[in-house]
Amino acid sequence: MGEIFAGRYELIDPIGRGGAGAVWRSWDHRRRRYVATKVLLQSDAHTLLRFVREQALRIDHPHVLAPASWAADDDKVLFTMDLVAGGSLAHVIGDYGALPPRFVCTLLDQLLSGLAAVHAEGVVHRDIKPANILMEATGTGRPHLRLSDFGISMRKGEPRLTETNYVVGTPGYFAPEQLLGAEPDFSADLFAVGLVALYLLQGRKPDSQALVEHFLAHGTPGPPEGLPGPLWDVLANLLQPDPQSRFKTATGARKALAEAVELLAAPAPDEDPVEVFDQLGPLPAGFGPQGPHGTAAPTPVAPTPVAPTPVAPTPVAPAPETPAPALAVDRPTAPAPLGVFGPSETGSFHLPPPTPATHPAPHPIPHPAQPAPTARTGAVAPPTAKVTAGILVAALLCFAVGAWALTQF
Repeated sequence: MGEIFAGRYELIDPIGRGGAGAVWRSWDHRRRRYVATKVLLQSDAHTLLRFVREQALRIDHPHVLAPASWAADDDKVLFTMDLVAGGSLAHVIGDYGALPPRFVCTLLDQLLSGLAAVHAEGVVHRDIKPANILMEATGTGRPHLRLSDFGISMRKGEPRLTETNYVVGTPGYFAPEQLLGAEPDFSADLFAVGLVALYLLQGRKPDSQALVEHFLAHGTPGPPEGLPGPLWDVLANLLQPDPQSRFKTATGARKALAEAVELLAAPAPDEDPVEVFDQLGPLPAGFGPQGPHGTAAPTPVAPTPVAPTPVAPTPVAPAPETPAPALAVDRPTAPAPLGVFGPSETGSFHLPPPTPATHPAPHPIPHPAQPAPTARTGAVAPPTAKVTAGILVAALLCFAVGAWALTQF
């Protein structure tokens, strides 16, 4: 297994090296996919500033390979991007040499399309060259390139990280005005596109200095041998030493290229197709198409529903109901002496037996009925002192009223 960086990226094997650091094929454990990872040390302030600029670039375009994420760990920083397996245009030239004009026009159209998106964000790439133009491994199908490596790119108007008399870029792909210390501009990127096109059509790196000197001394030359005239007209415009004489935008150059393609001869019937191979090679031991062996994401398993175990209710014997005692009321014929009321064991009260009367019994006077006590389970707490006193007062009052009523007959 490779080194785990920042707890997320597993570095597998190096696939390239640039001026700012090495590029590794890595496994992203969070997104579960292979990515390209550029690793650099935090030792150089200029390198870090360029890193910040590059990782901050976010351009979503099919022909632009911009950084996707970044991380830092100890004395290193890295940023990741999509993994492109077909190598660069330098690999294609190494396999085939000079490429057919129509195939080159397809590549140039895609390059100008991606560059137009970069310029629309106000960004000057400043390092367009075959090694920074990567290819998807499409085999003999339609090619698909992606413009990469924005390490020295900058937005127009941003402060430069180098002195004005220091040229940044790759020798052989400088625009003439860059050598004179001009501020980075979109036209310098277009000049580099013209040099890349010559490289693809001729199979070798062009001598940009001799080309510029010829333009300045003799004007625009005729098309090189084997180069179609309509296509050369587009390239000659891109290669003008005076930036004011070039195409103003990548979109304008792309439109001119589309018109030139219409005038090109059809490809020869026996022309072999160009195949873009996978340049990365097989994964090392311990890794497969789905990532490191033995680390596949577990398949979620739905929990098996478990029926609840029925629990028999515990039988509870019902508490015996205590019959509510009736309130015994005698019909005295004479006022009865006030008796002593006391609580019974069930919480009800009883009147003492009346004294026999000496005169005829009067009409009975109904006694206020008391509600039967509610049957309770368990022990019943005895009434408090305040409740008992209140009940005694009420009972005595009722008894006195009843006795007084009897004397009125």
